[in-house]
Amino acid sequence: MSTTLDRRPDADRPSVGTLRAVALVARREFRTQVRKKSFLVSNLIILIAIIGGIIGYSVFSGGDDVTRSAVGLVGDQSLTSTLESTGKQVGAEVEVTDLDEATARAQVASGDLDVALIPADDGSAVAVTESELDAGLRTVLDVAVAAQAQQRALEAEGVDVAQLGATTSAAVVTVDAIDPPDPEQGQRVALSVTAVILLYMQILGFGMYVAMGVVEEKSSRVVELLLSTVRPLQLLWGKILGIGAVGLLQLAAYGVAGVGTALATGVLTVTGTALAVLAGTLGWFVLGFVFFAALYAAAGSMVSRQEDVNSTAMPLMLLIMAMFFTAFSAVGNPDGTISTVMSWIPPFSAILMPLRIAAGVASPGQIVGTVVLMLAATAAASLAAAKIYQRSILRVGKTVSWKEALGR
Repeated sequence: MSTTLDRRPDADRPSVGTLRAVALVARREFRTQVRKKSFLVSNLIILIAIIGGIIGYSVFSGGDDVTRSAVGLVGDQSLTSTLESTGKQVGAEVEVTDLDEATARAQVASGDLDVALIPADDGSAVAVTESELDAGLRTVLDVAVAAQAQQRALEAEGVDVAQLGATTSAAVVTVDAIDPPDPEQGQRVALSVTAVILLYMQILGFGMYVAMGVVEEKSSRVVELLLSTVRPLQLLWGKILGIGAVGLLQLAAYGVAGVGTALATGVLTVTGTALAVLAGTLGWFVLGFVFFAALYAAAGSMVSRQEDVNSTAMPLMLLIMAMFFTAFSAVGNPDGTISTVMSWIPPFSAILMPLRIAAGVASPGQIVGTVVLMLAATAAASLAAAKIYQRSILRVGKTVSWKEALGR
């Protein structure tokens, strides 16, 4: 059985300005959350993990894909420049050292050299290696030795090798790709995935905080004391803004720590894109959180026990999960039909638009248009949630259904 508790009429309630009342409730909620030891410790651990993980990745990822090989060249050193230039052409840096044969063989055996190259008078060469010669290094040696032999043969025939090189230098193939690959695609994908995961976790987590806070005050009868001083909507919006500020602060800390460390270590080089994604993620979190927080507050007001919150919050959780999986499936094709269409539909915009911004496929017009639609949807959801909250917050007993709460 559900009953409605008596509360003081508006005429008997102390006069408190709306903005001041909302600010007081928001401050109370903010301080309550940030002063929790568990909140401070967990966030400190997460920040250390973010910064340490990025630094560790930058240290152990190698930084580039260039392979380096140590070659000991015995005897005639004219092959040195050919070996080095050939290595650069195939992306394999070659470091050539002038050694005698005995020393070169000894260093190959000890692992200080990858190979010892011993040229012969007929233009061939012997490559001394410990066991097996790397395929890339073998290619460099073969090409360099062949080029050296060719150069000597041309010089023997009286050909000006320098003039020949200048004449043939323009005979190169230029690639004209119709759809060239984006060199920043890997970083954009990483930013997209990070934005999607963070928004999913923050909206779901802090939305549930709002619901749990509402039902905790209701079950402990604290709400009766609060409503003797402030109006239901003042309490509702104070709670949403206070908890939302905590969520925004947490998300900003994660984002600044992650983006700042990644840019400082060179893991991210797309500075403009990274900063735009950070700003967009924070902005869309505000829109998405307000939309869901109002509905989560309504869901919390419909029950009298914390263990019953999931029953009324389940539709909201399913909707957020649907947003997450839609966005995650669009990471590989952010400009596809699904991503483009669903990004216009609130509240899917809140998680799809940061993804499209990260991918560089969101136009300014689309960003403005989806923000306007999201604001309109948030206003509509807030009005419905406020109606439910006012009708349900003082009702105790059985769980109020969504249909009953909406007065249908």
